[in-house]
Amino acid sequence: MPRTSRSRRPLAVVAAGGLSVGLAACGGVTTGASDGGDYPSGPISLVVGQEAGGSTDLIARAVADGAQDAFGVSMPVENQPGANGAIATQQVADQEPDGQRLVLLNASLITITSLVVPEDEAVTLDDLDVIMGLSRDDYIMVANADTGYESVDDVVADSGGITYGTAGIGTGSQLAQLLLFDEAGIEGNEVPFDSGSPALTAVMGGQVDVATIQVGEAMPQIEAGTVTPLTIFSDERNEYLEDVPTAMEEGYDVPVAQYRAVALPAGASDEVKDTLREGMEDIVASEAYQRFNEDNYLTPTEISGEEVEAQWNELAEAYAQQVEDNGLDLGGAGA
Repeated sequence: MPRTSRSRRPLAVVAAGGLSVGLAACGGVTTGASDGGDYPSGPISLVVGQEAGGSTDLIARAVADGAQDAFGVSMPVENQPGANGAIATQQVADQEPDGQRLVLLNASLITITSLVVPEDEAVTLDDLDVIMGLSRDDYIMVANADTGYESVDDVVADSGGITYGTAGIGTGSQLAQLLLFDEAGIEGNEVPFDSGSPALTAVMGGQVDVATIQVGEAMPQIEAGTVTPLTIFSDERNEYLEDVPTAMEEGYDVPVAQYRAVALPAGASDEVKDTLREGMEDIVASEAYQRFNEDNYLTPTEISGEEVEAQWNELAEAYAQQVEDNGLDLGGAGA
């Protein structure tokens, strides 16, 4: 079994129990003014386009736990799942840019989902102001331990009879898996699920041979020996799985990762954006939030909103080019 840094609580445990340690006081940033009044004027809603209990939701709740100290108000989390976050994101983008309603963004909505929906339905960053980036969650391909697979070469050897699970159409999980299989010449049958959790359950139960999911989702089962990690789709080895090679190391140009950020409707005043930025910086600097990242195998990517937009737009172009160059069909109406 690959070496891991140390045992950490799985995401599901954090979901059930919540963060037991309050975030350290961050000064109560409330000096930003909007329309002549103090900002924030009340609770700041944080909308999540995924189901409760998943990694995106848990990141949002870890952020929200620090809102009282950072902003002087609570931050209720609202789950509006559907279309890889498109419904929730568009709903927030259509609101007044007063800073009272934010969205926890998944990069894949901007960089990959846009490849599988009609152009007029694709969500872009044009209608949003990104406050800051939060973290990176790497994708990893795992196999049912009973298959005996220990490397990508083992999967190549079984080409033709492979069944593989993904987290759904237009996700980073699907893109990484299809790019790898195309470049490695692996033939198999895709089984798309609604998220990473059911894909993991399927590989654990032998309904599929392999699946590509996020590291945080896979780690408890990797540590338990239920699934075997084969390769990771990051630029460099993941610090929590240092013995697992990257797909790039094995000769496959498949750097795909999930990034997350906080945004609000475009057009907010500088005062509102500055207040949010300062408060968010205080939250992510807290000991409790940093421990949350570590416990859930997340790599901090706390960059500015401008850097997020540049990075994600660059990734969108790169992914679109890879899909075209490899002639991939992601299965969407707009592909």
